[in-house]
Amino acid sequence: MSYPDELTRLLESNLKELAYGEMPEVAPLGEAMQYSLLAGGKRVRPVLLMATSQAFGRQPEEMLPTAAALEMIHTYSLIHDDLPSFDDDDLRRGQPTCHVKFGENVAILAGDALFAEAFRLICERQQGDAAVLLEVIREISVATGLKGMVGGQYLDVSGIPDDDGEALRLLHSLKTGRLIMACVHCGGLLAGAPEKELTNLRVFAAELGLLFQIKDDILDVVGETAVLGKQAGTDARLDRHTYVSVYGLEEAERLALRSRDEALKALDRVGGSTEALAGITNYIYERHQ
Repeated sequence: MSYPDELTRLLESNLKELAYGEMPEVAPLGEAMQYSLLAGGKRVRPVLLMATSQAFGRQPEEMLPTAAALEMIHTYSLIHDDLPSFDDDDLRRGQPTCHVKFGENVAILAGDALFAEAFRLICERQQGDAAVLLEVIREISVATGLKGMVGGQYLDVSGIPDDDGEALRLLHSLKTGRLIMACVHCGGLLAGAPEKELTNLRVFAAELGLLFQIKDDILDVVGETAVLGKQAGTDARLDRHTYVSVYGLEEAERLALRSRDEALKALDRVGGSTEALAGITNYIYERHQ
């Protein structure tokens, strides 16, 4: 069970062809958007969507509009995360961050535009029943709003108690896990998966999101900047509460292994061909960047 790199390549080709139809006067903003969007990476979130739809017999090419939209939303969140008012990072995926390259004001607008254009892409290009598309848009909206990514970011900047493991889990289930869950859920929705399977997918995705964040916290401590493609040690510099700071490195590694095993166990209850989803799960656990 290996990572489905062919899905990453398929998405990369699609992202390079994206055009926003902007007026010439605002073309430099489109350049800033594409600069961050095409910076590389494994594209875990859209690949999760396509791999989930594949498990239920759909071709990944059919899912490209929503897959690209999810990567645009993830990229917007990274642009904003890197801003001086948040993480104040100069490096992302091995290159200068958007605000370093284009200025803070343009970076904010680039993130805002990517978020808006993502929904336009789904509305205009994703094929499917109108009711299903509306549910996909609702799911992504919830995952990125107060009950998801933005709410989790607020908890992160406002602070949680030093030793509160439950508060830490809530923070990361919103900031990181909720969008990962949306990627899996939307893949199932667009593929017409039965409600029972959607429930099983949500259980799998919740554990996968937890694994992703624990591993991120570990890599921020043990990883190297050159390998990560971003500045290592950011969490400690910002005195941020993480699974390592709350539980210690050894226990965090144990929690990551447990989450990997629980995710794979949940995946066993999902019908269809789930080898690609298992490969993604193992990649997240074993990754070094």
